Amino acid sequence: MSLKIMVLLFCFFYTSPVILASDPDPVQDFCLAQNAGPGLDLQCKNSSLATVEDFVFSGIRSSGKFKFKFSEVGLSAIPVNSKVFPGLNTLGMSFVRADLEPRGINPPHFHPRATEIAFVLEGEVYSGFVDTQNRVFAKVIKKGEVMVFPRALVHFQMNVGDEQATILGCFDSQNPGLQRVSSAVFGSGIKEELLEKAFGLSIKELTKLRRRFTPQHKA
Repeated sequence: MSLKIMVLLFCFFYTSPVILASDPDPVQDFCLAQNAGPGLDLQCKNSSLATVEDFVFSGIRSSGKFKFKFSEVGLSAIPVNSKVFPGLNTLGMSFVRADLEPRGINPPHFHPRATEIAFVLEGEVYSGFVDTQNRVFAKVIKKGEVMVFPRALVHFQMNVGDEQATILGCFDSQNPGLQRVSSAVFGSGIKEELLEKAFGLSIKELTKLRRRFTPQHKA
């Protein structure tokens, strides 16, 4: 059995039992998304117009480009959800392809609405999460290995190999959400006085961090 088939089967059997615990149960065979707008409240395409192409996605056959806001950390991420893959709509799952340059990182972040399982397609990745008791569960996982990140817990990844690493992340939600810790703290409008006391940082240090992590910043 090829590695790609193993990944697809794994994602299917992983997400299927827990869909009811995350997204609403579908009431029809499928609901092909159309008129994708800024939100995820998508209308269903007429099922009589469906073709096999609606259920096939080719957008992650190769890695994305290392550019834009994640380039400075060596991360390229291609999310796959109902906006880009209409066949996923209402099925309670989504996924992402992440590529990491050597020493590249996926900074600490969490998904408020989903558990994630990461399958290493290529490379060696230091991978882990932090629980609510501030315990770190982390180790280097290699090609063919998987790791689960429990819902809403902060997790992270770093390529510790000499070649590009590739990871496929599967979520048990159509809209898992994504919150990066650094951006949430320093890229939002939290009062500087509070951040000073919370982290022991000076105004100069805070200004530098705010400049780096505000949404307007481009890497």
